[in-house]
Amino acid sequence: MKHDKIGSVMTTEVVRATYGTPFKEVARRLADHRISGLPVIDEDEKVIGVISETDLMVRQARTPDPYAPKRLFSLAGLRPGVRRQAVKARARTAGQLMTEPPVTAHADDTIVEAARTMARRRVERLPVLDEEDRLVGIVTRRDLLQVFLRPDREIRQEVIDEVLVRSLWLAPTTVDVSVTEGVVTLTGHVERKSESEIAVSMTRQIDGVVAVVDKLTFRLDDARFRADENAPHGVADDWLRRI
Repeated sequence: MKHDKIGSVMTTEVVRATYGTPFKEVARRLADHRISGLPVIDEDEKVIGVISETDLMVRQARTPDPYAPKRLFSLAGLRPGVRRQAVKARARTAGQLMTEPPVTAHADDTIVEAARTMARRRVERLPVLDEEDRLVGIVTRRDLLQVFLRPDREIRQEVIDEVLVRSLWLAPTTVDVSVTEGVVTLTGHVERKSESEIAVSMTRQIDGVVAVVDKLTFRLDDARFRADENAPHGVADDWLRRI
């Protein structure tokens, strides 16, 4: 079973900046292209940082008010995070404004991996790199959501081909597969409980699947056999060790 790669959904014409790009030019590029962020690259096309609208807002929000009373010295101002904010508040170039190190992905990463990275790192976009770590594209959360636009019939066919036939070696008619709005229902009778568990687990991992409804029954509960390391192993047991 293969997941779609980031390279299939990324944007290849990337609006970018270099370290020395002026602050106002960065703001102009974001506005002109109606985007909320862009990568900053060096002379070798390597990504050295990213800039978001939030970074620009920090720059504007922390611009000193000439009529405000001066603040007293505080030890809190020595914290790394506070110092970084202070640097951004005085930023004149993309290099001073950017957030580093950048969170990136590679073109051959799966959409699932990219989604997990975005959720874990709380970012809205990922610069995409090639095998030499050079910028080749950018992917946003909106791009990744395209996977859920897969037609139901396409999802159903992948469940049959990749899960039932190729992985579990079952006849296509053994299990009835129906898909409605991305929700997959598996109905039928299999030989072992492990096969039903694998079918459900693998189906959940298919791109575009929203949920899986398990209506599978089985003849043999082979849980006690899987607990015995000396018991003979089949394809189902190999898959269970990986899920």
